[in-house]
Amino acid sequence: MIQTNASANTMSFQFGIDRLLSSPEQIEYLKSKQVGLVGHPASVTGDLEHSLDALMKAGVPIIKTFGPQHGMRGDKQDNMIETTDYVDPQHNIPVVSLYGEHRKPTPQMLEGIDIVLFDLQDIGCRIYTYITTLRYFIEVCDHHETELWILDRPNPAGRQIDGLTLEPGQQSFVGADILPTRHGLTVGELAKWFAAKNEFKTSLSIVPMGNYSPIDAPWPIDTAWVNPSPNAASLNMTRCFPGTVLLEGTTLSEGRGSTIPLEVIGAPGLPVEEMLARLENEAPSWCDGVAIRPCFFEPTFHKHVHTMCSALQIHTDHQSYRPDNFYPYRLIAGLLKCLRLLRPDYDLWRHHDYEYELDRIPIDVINGGPALREWVDDPTQSFNDFESRLVNDATSWSLERSPHLIY
Repeated sequence: MIQTNASANTMSFQFGIDRLLSSPEQIEYLKSKQVGLVGHPASVTGDLEHSLDALMKAGVPIIKTFGPQHGMRGDKQDNMIETTDYVDPQHNIPVVSLYGEHRKPTPQMLEGIDIVLFDLQDIGCRIYTYITTLRYFIEVCDHHETELWILDRPNPAGRQIDGLTLEPGQQSFVGADILPTRHGLTVGELAKWFAAKNEFKTSLSIVPMGNYSPIDAPWPIDTAWVNPSPNAASLNMTRCFPGTVLLEGTTLSEGRGSTIPLEVIGAPGLPVEEMLARLENEAPSWCDGVAIRPCFFEPTFHKHVHTMCSALQIHTDHQSYRPDNFYPYRLIAGLLKCLRLLRPDYDLWRHHDYEYELDRIPIDVINGGPALREWVDDPTQSFNDFESRLVNDATSWSLERSPHLIY
């Protein structure tokens, strides 16, 4: 495992890409190699220049780029909307889609490439597929003996852990490995854990961020937020996502087709105020650290299209927000449990193809196993029962991840 030594700017935060560009030694090394780049719209420098443009301007010979889910330029809105290979119009180099015919890079894709630069912005949730792409590259670079450099980026969720750990055998494209829903690691730290846990021998280098504090400023002040995927439209969404993403496996709307995707829970006639009151009574700490507001919205596409939905919006953009006390997975899981207690016959779970997993229903794929659904549906299982499992999973993961922390 190689830790790079790019000099840090002692005055302000720097992305990994900025530290790489400020290191003449590393740039000169890259100039002597054939380089590939894994990027998307949020692959930008601190000055908001796309990493591909900045690297080409610095003389780094990028010969091929790879676009993950939603595309290199972020053109696909929904899940399971595939992209195709094309040629970048500005630099006239191939852009290989990793969400089309292939989701996993093949050794053939790496032919002629000496070094892959990985520069994707994650949002700190196992279900967000860019970390699956990361794991795939670590594996294929191990087999192909290609160097892999991770240009590190912040985890906007910070260090907090939330959600159940994926059950062995439940891996999928939205469940890359056995880790909890909200893992609390940066992409670089995750790369270290993936390599160690799976005993990959990849030539792996981490280009760390400069002046980054995951505790004090998970998303650094004065750093612009650029959508890494079309519905990751705000920091509020990223903070809510480890909970609201569960709604993709339900008949309830997560707000797709509205201006606040993955910040809400809603459906026509949903008894949201009763659900919230029940949760505040059953597990009050699950509602802590955040403002929750009853509202209405009418989706223009997706679930409940053109139908008014009763909803709750989650606000981390409010003075009541306390990152250390906000557990979005618990919040949404608790609301689902309360809905089941209030309306036992509610048609809650969706049954459709989800991320190409045909033998499991979507909520089990998203959650990394059936435990959440079984708890919601079983009236004999209490909130304390579920809390105990969540605490045990978080305690184990905190110890497991500790050796891989960089910041």
